[in-house]
Amino acid sequence: MYKSSIFEEKDADKVLAFMQAHSFVTLIGYDGIYPVATQIPVHIYHNEHEIRIVGHIMKKTDHYQAFAKNENVLALFTGAHSYISASSYQEPAVASTWNYSAVQAKGKIRLMNDDETREVIKHLTNSYEDPSKSPAAFHKMTDDYINKNLKAISGFEIRVEELNNVFKLSQNHPNANREKIVANLTQSNDKNAQEVAREMKEML
Repeated sequence: MYKSSIFEEKDADKVLAFMQAHSFVTLIGYDGIYPVATQIPVHIYHNEHEIRIVGHIMKKTDHYQAFAKNENVLALFTGAHSYISASSYQEPAVASTWNYSAVQAKGKIRLMNDDETREVIKHLTNSYEDPSKSPAAFHKMTDDYINKNLKAISGFEIRVEELNNVFKLSQNHPNANREKIVANLTQSNDKNAQEVAREMKEML
């Protein structure tokens, strides 16, 4: 990760909120030869002592085999990003750049048993489906269907040991440049650019 103190968010609550808002992560491990990765939705649990990342993966995959061999993993949380043209600057004859936000969580993964995995799937499903109304709610599935599919997946829990972030939003520029960048990004049809503009505006 590109680390610079000027781009680091010091407020732990804001970092956690970002993780929860961008919880479709890239989960990365190492199989002894190559890095392996998968993209999955997760839930983040926290208290004053620790942060845990919980989700599930398919068993017959390279990443499952890697996680079973090597418990050290990296979860990458990514937010909006956008090209920043130096034409926005008061002195534009310099390099352009890219603004973005990201959090990297390093920790040790524990693969779960069937009972734990069932609870993970139940919680995930009921987070997106209304249990009282949705025909796709967890309790609408038959036990035979659930048990059959549980054989193919494994829940997991990551206890976060190291958390790093970069919220690169032109903090190293004078306000005049930042205001012009926000104005230009706001006019873009790109939703990423508009989101970066919104985040920058909050910091001005």
